[in-house]
Amino acid sequence: MEVVIAIVVAFVALFVAITLIRAVRIVPQQRNFVVERLGRYQRTLRPGLNVLVPFIDSVRTKVDLREQVVSFPPQPVITSDNLVVSIDTVLYFKVVDPVRATYEISNFLQAIEQLTVTTLRNVIGSLDLEKALTSREEINRHLSGVLDETTGRWGIKVTRVEIKAIEPPPSIRDSMEKQMRAERDRRAAILNAEGHKQAQILTAEGEKQAAVLRADGDRQARILQAEGQAKAIRTVFDAIHTANPSQKVLAYQYLQALPQIANGQASKVWIVPAELTKALEGLGGALGGLAGTAGDAPAASVDAGAVEREAAEAAQAAAAAAQEVQQEVQVAEQQATGDGPRGLPAAAPVAPSDLLGAPAPERERA
Repeated sequence: MEVVIAIVVAFVALFVAITLIRAVRIVPQQRNFVVERLGRYQRTLRPGLNVLVPFIDSVRTKVDLREQVVSFPPQPVITSDNLVVSIDTVLYFKVVDPVRATYEISNFLQAIEQLTVTTLRNVIGSLDLEKALTSREEINRHLSGVLDETTGRWGIKVTRVEIKAIEPPPSIRDSMEKQMRAERDRRAAILNAEGHKQAQILTAEGEKQAAVLRADGDRQARILQAEGQAKAIRTVFDAIHTANPSQKVLAYQYLQALPQIANGQASKVWIVPAELTKALEGLGGALGGLAGTAGDAPAASVDAGAVEREAAEAAQAAAAAAQEVQQEVQVAEQQATGDGPRGLPAAAPVAPSDLLGAPAPERERA
């Protein structure tokens, strides 16, 4: 008897425990439990401690209100230029109404996946491959709008749709890689040409500036050289005018310069001025009357014979140089005409005594 009573007490205790367990529900945060009473929706349990009627109320579904992420498998999609591409999508959604998510559709996750695939095929079918690869934001925005409008009556809010990858066929990828390689080569060639062009421009500018600077330096040098020559000529001219030399001294200097004038390598025609004879005659007269001239009287230590001999030698050298030049002119005319000597007549040799204007015995007597 006692055993039977113990069994009954144990059964009653187990029944009470099971009843309490079924009567008390603790709902976690961001969770909602949909409760049915005898197969009909009764209420939604909120987070916290909730009490149910045992064996009458039951929990139909446990709904998670947090935002959820679902990654769908790759789907083949045909573009407008008849290319098959594989697209991976990622969906972000959350349940805003647990009752409608439970009773409006049997499996809302599968429904969202199929709706995403059909909408994606519709959107990608109106775009070519290049446009589809560069229009992800537009595709995501269009998918979000369509899915949010459709899933709204299911108590689900689609927050974001992302295209994870768009994979074209291998042959198309090879063609795209070749195209990108050619585009990079073209850009590299353009950059090299631009650099070469810029380098040539800079080189030309540098050469131009260098030429301008060299020309300016040459101009400044010539100006300074001309100014120096002008200053030297002015100094010599002022010195000559200050010294006030006589005609005899000038004639003597002119006679000394004659051999240097005739010695030029580029001289082809040498013209003896008519004033040379007069100057030499004046020099001869001056040498003859050196002792009687008060302004040009030499010092007692000067040898008149040495001066006369030096003048005679200079006159003889000038005459010889003039004769050689005359002969060269005649030879050049014969070579140019080819038919015998024509042109200037041969000049008679001039003796130094004739250039001095008087015979030597007369100058000695003087």
